Amino acid sequence: MQKECIAMLLAGGEGSRLGVLTKERAKPAVPFGGKYRIIDFTLSNCVNSRIDTVGVLTQYQPLELNDYIGNGQPWDLDRIEGGVHILPPYQKRQCSDWYKGTANAIKQNIPFIERYSPRYILILSGDHIYKMDYSIMLEYHKEKDADCTIAVIDVSFKEASRFGIMNTKEDDRIYEFEEKPKEPKSKKASMGIYIFNWEKLRLYLEFDDKDNNSTKDFGKNIIPAMLSAGEKLYAYPFKGYWKDVGTIDSLWESNMDLLTSKANIFSADTDWKIYARSPVMPPHYTGTTAKITNSIISGGCTIKGKIHSSVIFYGVKIEKNSLVRNSIIMPGAHILEGSNINYAIIDEDAVIGENAVIGNPDGRPADPSLSITVIGKNVRIEEGSIIEENNMIDMEM
Repeated sequence: MQKECIAMLLAGGEGSRLGVLTKERAKPAVPFGGKYRIIDFTLSNCVNSRIDTVGVLTQYQPLELNDYIGNGQPWDLDRIEGGVHILPPYQKRQCSDWYKGTANAIKQNIPFIERYSPRYILILSGDHIYKMDYSIMLEYHKEKDADCTIAVIDVSFKEASRFGIMNTKEDDRIYEFEEKPKEPKSKKASMGIYIFNWEKLRLYLEFDDKDNNSTKDFGKNIIPAMLSAGEKLYAYPFKGYWKDVGTIDSLWESNMDLLTSKANIFSADTDWKIYARSPVMPPHYTGTTAKITNSIISGGCTIKGKIHSSVIFYGVKIEKNSLVRNSIIMPGAHILEGSNINYAIIDEDAVIGENAVIGNPDGRPADPSLSITVIGKNVRIEEGSIIEENNMIDMEM
């Protein structure tokens, strides 16, 4: 069986910067946008781009992610030839190795890739929110006769020091890669999306695997090695919305972007749907005491309190005289009567007791640098509790 291009989706990172949200789940399985999981956007991009063979490389806390992906049916990836495949580390006769880095994860799965004899391989991350047609990027890669094409997005010079930056010539050929430079020469930030000629990449993966000093990483090892060897690397400019949601602040910001014109991922684009494995829920109910402004309310919710500029997932209950502002309430959470929640993320099935205060009760962060309070999965906050801003709670209080 031969495929022109297959995708390998890196979904095994610990996601430690998301704290309690990834205590029991892999980062790509974190809920997003009222009805989705983070990984839905990358998987949907693949099927909308007509890439029907996707390997999902898992490692850290994979159970919830594995269950969620299942056979790939919601994304039309339940194929006889190709489809979606979960690829965890596995025991070999000589040894059993965890994935040591992004490049090593691909190296360990060469036998899977070889089943499809691809000419090109698309490397993706499972923790980004965006819509992108990979087939257009692939055509660009072919037109440039590139060995590797890296998707880039323009950021401000102030932000550039947080990213891997591509310095390019006028024709977008990359001549230098700088990892989080203090004084960036360019604003072209790597999106962590790569297309390689497979035979070329395989040689570099095998060479890198023998280097005991390598960290087995694409950005730190493979790409610099290819540049040093004079291979043809090009930057592919991307103009749409894209957000790396690897931190609490960025996850909150991206959800809030859905309530403004910043994010167009929910625009009426019938040809580019975001698919998800969401439960079938009844319509949400809004009681006579409810007041909702500028918010997303998903199915199965019962709303009797006040909500402003918030994202409310399916199955949430918000009782009367409660107030939720600038917050994300994940599936199944229960906000009891009289609670006051501000600039917070409440994880799945958490219970906020009567008259509890989460975050600054004035409705805005006391610290202007944005301080999000996080309540973990299944946590119960007792009646009258006060949880100050910028706290992360993963046990009953």
